[in-house]
Amino acid sequence: MLDQIHLLAAVTVLGVLEQAYFFLQVIYARRTFGISPPKISGPPEFERIFRAQVNSSEYFPIFLALLWQAGLFFHQGLAAALGLLYLYARYCYFMGYKSSSSERLTPIYFSTGVLWILIAASVLGILHFFLSHYLRLNVLQLLTA
Repeated sequence: MLDQIHLLAAVTVLGVLEQAYFFLQVIYARRTFGISPPKISGPPEFERIFRAQVNSSEYFPIFLALLWQAGLFFHQGLAAALGLLYLYARYCYFMGYKSSSSERLTPIYFSTGVLWILIAASVLGILHFFLSHYLRLNVLQLLTA
């Protein structure tokens, strides 16, 4: 069983570490700019870091759900590779947004594209499971026959 999820688990831990890094960046920015919680406004430099972290946190549960669904129902290796691409794109998004709001656009579009591919892999994998498990219809055999 563990050999079927070890890559997904590794990408998940890496994602959690990335989120922790983003949280720490906000803490550091709060100290640098003298902005105590619960304030969320300040100089544009702080607000960009704060928004990058919040946006990344908002998408993280979606990413995790899709990563695991695609990995369990479609293909673990492909899902893990897409997960790494997503995490890299999110890192680029964070660093780009930190320096300028316009530099966040390319990485956010790329990470969104990766999410769409994970959605497609999840849907195809789950659909294949339901068809083969409940209807005894193996679509892959039909396509190769």
